[in-house]
Amino acid sequence: MSNPTAAMLVIGDEILSGRTRDANMHYLASELTKHGIALQEVRVVSDDPNAITDAVRALSDAFTHVFTSGGIGPTHDDITAENVAAAFDRPIDVRADARAILEEHYTRTGLELNNARLRMARIPDGASLIENPISAAPGFTLENVHVMAGVPSIFKAMLAAVLPTLTGGAPMLSQTLQILRGEGDIAGPLSDLADRYPDLSFGSYPFSRDGVYGSNVVIRSTDGALLDAAMSELNRLFPE
Repeated sequence: MSNPTAAMLVIGDEILSGRTRDANMHYLASELTKHGIALQEVRVVSDDPNAITDAVRALSDAFTHVFTSGGIGPTHDDITAENVAAAFDRPIDVRADARAILEEHYTRTGLELNNARLRMARIPDGASLIENPISAAPGFTLENVHVMAGVPSIFKAMLAAVLPTLTGGAPMLSQTLQILRGEGDIAGPLSDLADRYPDLSFGSYPFSRDGVYGSNVVIRSTDGALLDAAMSELNRLFPE
């Protein structure tokens, strides 16, 4: 049985404008790989309602899980929650359990739970909450879409809450061989090797150091024995 699949939807004009560098994709990919879930697509959309709903519908239909990042804060441009709700034709409103979490947090910190902050308690009907131990405002899971904050520390904390609830597959394994030859020299034998192992993933990542050209060839698989066999052949093809 193949591993579950995933997509990531990064939401925010600040990402597309270059003002903010996304740090969550790399972390998500690493954690999903360890959990045996294959991240297969990452999409970035602006703070546009139609763009968000269209992307959520498309990715939800195509992958086992969808992880969103960004747009669930208290400001006017934080529109992820209502548009994820719209993607599934669900009503959304301030929900009692989410409001109680915020009330407890803001009472403890001595800050006012004003209307702007209360926006973060809007949860679509039928969604389950994702714990946020850092700033309290919860994310949520609706159908197969996990809606999380864009702030990296909060994203990581929410992901830590979500991952144990998901059924993963076999962890993805990888092995790397550094070959001190240009890609043009290794392309033919490497292609033949990949053809003999169609169930493995082969990648070639070239580099140049002090005038010497080389490539790091990475082979990935959930099957350790098959991976070892292919790597043994690769070493015979390109001995040090």
